[in-house]
Amino acid sequence: MDLSKIVSIAGKPGLFKVLGSGKNNILVESLTDGKRFPAFTHQRISALEEISVYTTGDDRPLKEIFKSMYEQFGLQPDFDPKKLTQVELAEKFAQAVPDYDTERVYPSDIKKALSWYIQLASKNLLDFSEQVSEGDDPIKE
Repeated sequence: MDLSKIVSIAGKPGLFKVLGSGKNNILVESLTDGKRFPAFTHQRISALEEISVYTTGDDRPLKEIFKSMYEQFGLQPDFDPKKLTQVELAEKFAQAVPDYDTERVYPSDIKKALSWYIQLASKNLLDFSEQVSEGDDPIKE
């Protein structure tokens, strides 16, 4: 699963797929409605690959959090994060990530992570199959 081409843009709802880059911007496509537009360097753009979640131990990358959500909820969760109370959000998130730091992870963060997971799952952009990386060639000469 490559989350480096999926970004969040502050002030804009949903997630965006990076299509290309220009001098001072990147061309993105909304995963919600498919509209394409330039996102400029002065906007706060975060690649999902770079986001992590505070836990009681080491911070965990969002990719690992999504894998935990997949193991707990499957690809089609039976809830809508926008309709849950803060307590219900915390309970759902704790099912997938029992060691998350309850003091540093806010309900808005939980709602965003759950919404992102559902959006990516609905677009078939989540792949949890184990892939062999280039450095781990199973066939040795």
